[in-house]
Amino acid sequence: MKMNKTLFTLLALLLSMSALGQNPYLPLWEYIPDGEPYIFEDPDRPGHQRVYVYGSHDMLVDTYCGLDQVVWSAPVEDLHQWRYDGVVFESRYTKDGYLLNRDGKADLLYAPDIVEVKENGRKVYYFTPNNQAEGRRNMICKGYRPDGPFEVCNWNADGRTTYGLFGFDPAIFQDDDGRVYGYWGFMQSNGAELDPTTMCTVKPGAEVKKGMISNKDEAGDFRFYEASSMRKILGKYVFIYSRTTAPGEFGLYDSNYTLAYAYSDKPLGPWTYGGTLIDGRARGKDEKGNVIPTAVPYGNTHGSLLEINGQWYVFYHRQTGDNEFQRQAMVAPVSVSLKDGKLLISEGEYTSEGFCLNGLNPFDLTPAGLACYLTGPTQLPHQFPNHAHSGSYIKATRIGDNGRDGAYSLHAHHSPVAFNTDGSVVGYKYFNMTEIGKHNEATLRMHLNPEGVAGEIVFMLDSPWESQGGKEIGRLALKGNSTENKFLQMKSQSGDLYEADIPISGLKKLKGKHPLYLLFHSETKGKSLCELYDFRFIQQSGKMVEFKGARF
Repeated sequence: MKMNKTLFTLLALLLSMSALGQNPYLPLWEYIPDGEPYIFEDPDRPGHQRVYVYGSHDMLVDTYCGLDQVVWSAPVEDLHQWRYDGVVFESRYTKDGYLLNRDGKADLLYAPDIVEVKENGRKVYYFTPNNQAEGRRNMICKGYRPDGPFEVCNWNADGRTTYGLFGFDPAIFQDDDGRVYGYWGFMQSNGAELDPTTMCTVKPGAEVKKGMISNKDEAGDFRFYEASSMRKILGKYVFIYSRTTAPGEFGLYDSNYTLAYAYSDKPLGPWTYGGTLIDGRARGKDEKGNVIPTAVPYGNTHGSLLEINGQWYVFYHRQTGDNEFQRQAMVAPVSVSLKDGKLLISEGEYTSEGFCLNGLNPFDLTPAGLACYLTGPTQLPHQFPNHAHSGSYIKATRIGDNGRDGAYSLHAHHSPVAFNTDGSVVGYKYFNMTEIGKHNEATLRMHLNPEGVAGEIVFMLDSPWESQGGKEIGRLALKGNSTENKFLQMKSQSGDLYEADIPISGLKKLKGKHPLYLLFHSETKGKSLCELYDFRFIQQSGKMVEFKGARF
């Protein structure tokens, strides 16, 4: 069922306050993976367009996805104002309004997709929620607004099961000539032209094309895993998918944490491999030049491409926390061009910027959970579904089952960076340092929770290592006994926190974008020095630039 518009409009205003377009571009307590982005006309403001993101909803903590699907949107003219549009679909009732499941629990819903078509001159939206219940694994839903609600339109006569051909991770696409195509598959990519009268069965006379591109057990570069998505760009059909990299490819182990693309002159191929759109491992290099993952090294990915105001973006998700079931919506700018019949799309960079293409404002409050660079002293093996950490990681926080009340408490909104052990590095790319570069000195005001381990945090600009061009700009000492730290003790909804002011120098003449890194050092190995909550720069004069949204 859909939340009443009047009820969530006020809520949306509150929710949009801190959704400022950084990475992740939605609030840090919201877990929307598998995001499919589209631009549709705002039904409440004819003539105005919004970006809508449709994804799964990691709400169950101990498994992928959730029991409902929600939508977030933003006006194309302001990608810093994301709005929660409410629950658009849940599979709970039969065609006749009776409970599908005896316990009243809704079905589990995986990655969806949507397409806008016109029927009798009216805009209609077909939504594919990818139901995981037996007998309802294929669902096609219909609605008359991009923000729903959507009602199932492919019930069988029994009113409890559905018909159709879609399998895992369905994608739906309408070509310029009005013909409609569907794509799906796990470890095998499938596609077919759809019957426009059902939107979920093969068009009479057409056939399903199985193995559209090769998977990891077959020859070639495609290495299809899952996450089908389709777009048309510069006259080319672009198939976006999760790709399993080969062992040693990019200098790392094999992983399906990479989003890739293939392109064709026809909607069902033949296809040409294009390359990588984004690598969720955030490939980087260590001090010795070795390729390393600088974010969570294991997980899955799903996303797509969208042009907004002349700029192309790749939408994807990242893993957070202790397990793989807390994924957040991410975005990165890419370039697109056509040369000699080849569609060239650049690889997006894994950053904290999101839609802030000129860099983050250092005077704004930066939640610690925006970190895009997280490494520990050693790389640990992956044991699904749990992540192993030797050092820093983003601590997933949730707002609970009581709705979105208190969603902007410090703990829920800031998603602290936890387990900051000796040898850990936490980084933020990038800050626009032009304004702060007019001064040689500043203060970095940080909120943290010391954990009784003696050590220090070293603040570096441009690189974690001086040998690679890094520049130390400040240090913070942490006492072994938290009460000995010269910090201001504070109270928040999440408990005791401390405020520390760190003198920062060497900033003069800085211009443009620069990354900031925090290096953790301690004689005590394997124990966390502190949890990080947020920080902001303050000019040495004490002048503070106001930030949007409440901190506590």
